[in-house]
Amino acid sequence: MMSRGGMVRHRVVGGLATCILLATVLAGCTSARSSLGTSDSSCYLSLPSTSKAVGGHGKFLGIHAYTPSQLKARAPHLSADLTAAHATSSHMCVAAYSGSFTAANVSKPLGKAGGRLAAAVVNASDRTILATVIFGRLPLHFGHPHVG
Repeated sequence: MMSRGGMVRHRVVGGLATCILLATVLAGCTSARSSLGTSDSSCYLSLPSTSKAVGGHGKFLGIHAYTPSQLKARAPHLSADLTAAHATSSHMCVAAYSGSFTAANVSKPLGKAGGRLAAAVVNASDRTILATVIFGRLPLHFGHPHVG
């Protein structure tokens, strides 16, 4: 039979072990989510450049990273416009915005003269604006932004 002091010590040690186990599990979950875990993560550093490219207005819809071949496969017309304008890079970030845009109020305009949607295309390595393309309808899906 265990003494009263031994029982208390046994419960304290058991409780401590449970707390340590719980803390370890929760820390593992938190650290796994501290990064976005997507290839788009590095593009978030380009947001100040993309916002400036659209004149600092418009609603941010999302941002995605692309290589030229990925962009060509997903949005061939956009890829062709960028290539024709010599506005390509080995890694690009494309940020979409909704609002009211004209060629006069965006940086390095391509596409339509005016529209409700714009995509700011940035060189991922140095965050310089390659072009801002104005659309009537976005050629890429930005329905799930990673910023809340």
